[in-house]
Amino acid sequence: MKANPLGVLTGTHFLDGDHACCEGALAAGARFAAGYPITPSTEIVERFAARVPTVGGTFIQMEDELAASITLQGAVWGGAKAFTVTSGPGFSLMMEHIGYAAMTETPCVFVDVQRGGPSTGLPTLPAQADMMQARWGSHGDYEIIALCPNSPQECFDLTITAFNLAEEFRVPVMFMMDEVVGHMTEKVVIPPAEQIEVTPRRKTSRPVEEYLPYGTNGDLVPEMAHAGEGYKFHVTGLTHDEHGYPNMTPVVQDHLVKRLQNKIRNAADRIAMFEEEHLEDADVVVVSYGITSRVAQRAIDMARQKGLRVGKLRLITAWPFPEKKIRELSANVKAFVVPELNLGQMVYEVERAAGGRAKTLPVPHAGGGVHAPADILNAIVEASR
Repeated sequence: MKANPLGVLTGTHFLDGDHACCEGALAAGARFAAGYPITPSTEIVERFAARVPTVGGTFIQMEDELAASITLQGAVWGGAKAFTVTSGPGFSLMMEHIGYAAMTETPCVFVDVQRGGPSTGLPTLPAQADMMQARWGSHGDYEIIALCPNSPQECFDLTITAFNLAEEFRVPVMFMMDEVVGHMTEKVVIPPAEQIEVTPRRKTSRPVEEYLPYGTNGDLVPEMAHAGEGYKFHVTGLTHDEHGYPNMTPVVQDHLVKRLQNKIRNAADRIAMFEEEHLEDADVVVVSYGITSRVAQRAIDMARQKGLRVGKLRLITAWPFPEKKIRELSANVKAFVVPELNLGQMVYEVERAAGGRAKTLPVPHAGGGVHAPADILNAIVEASR
């Protein structure tokens, strides 16, 4: 279906990434957000709070991130498309409810504008140290999807994608921005509503007496009913059967958890998005994401000017990780260079997928700023030898 024109601010704008993310959420059909202000994500919901009354929606400022991350799920079960925004300390508090959203298959979006940590860390300065937390932060076996924009334009475009994926797979989607992308201002082109594809909610059309809240039709993703529409359903974080009722047996646990994983894993190749360049003849591939990918681009250009055969693989989808692509590349390249604004996170996924067929060189940075292109260039030169 097409986007509702009410939420689409069509035109050419100069927006920072936070404001572009807000406009993407509105264009995607989000009409509810709950949040607790935290730098550097606050501008997203500041703009949403100002804009959403004009399109018929609600923003609630909650007393803390725990309240925000469960309130948005109540809104989803009431029929809304909903999201919350935060940064590192708040993201940590939301982990229990991310697991709850995965278990109850509540489609929603968590925006994390990453800053330096641990703890309060660097409230106004960038990092990319929440990447593993996004995937593994809650307990138990589950799957999420995580996207990494590297520009205000992508903050708009990929926020729509995040909502679409959440609805398609009934899964919480992590939108992993960073402070630099959140606060940089660039041209953002917002197309007319009729050019924006929006994935609708998987609403059931079955008669009330035939509806199974967690029954599936073979594609592993159940249809959804909303509260107040006459359907009877039970939503619980406990292991549950197709009726939604607690059934804490090994057999039901095995069936449920495998389905929660496989609905994402079986579609991983289709979900995975990345940008590639100069890979056909590369000896070395630079794997990066977010703001670091823009610094890495300068280093790649410098290396190619020196005659080094270096290619680019930019992660747009961090989770599910594009291991198939890395595995294919590892058969033909000498090494991967992985710059990150952390002391080593996604680099271990690259190393795992490469399986020893190619070396993996990390280029760590503790955050607070971005890499110097020369640091990445030096790693490329070393990897080329």
